[in-house]
Amino acid sequence: MAYSETRIVIGGLTHVPVLIFIANFIKGKFGIKTEEVKETVVIEEAVKIIEVKDTVVKGGKGEAIKELSKKLDSIEQKAGEVYEKVKKKKKDKKKKKKKD
Repeated sequence: MAYSETRIVIGGLTHVPVLIFIANFIKGKFGIKTEEVKETVVIEEAVKIIEVKDTVVKGGKGEAIKELSKKLDSIEQKAGEVYEKVKKKKKDKKKKKKKD
């Protein structure tokens, strides 16, 4: 039984979606799932090193150093708060994804 050329082409085109479905099914079963990748964050605590010298600091410089030290401490505290907020938001997003 002989088939025309157009009938063969149409038959081949109708099988393309079936082949794509089968390929995607196999890919889904054996593919690498990227959502299961866990993030590991290492937090290093800052170490303050203060060297004590036998020199005398003038009054104005001593006050400036104290002010800078206070500002640095407040910046470190704010950075810690921001880190905690970001960490909490990431946990909330993961919980939403698991619920969906």
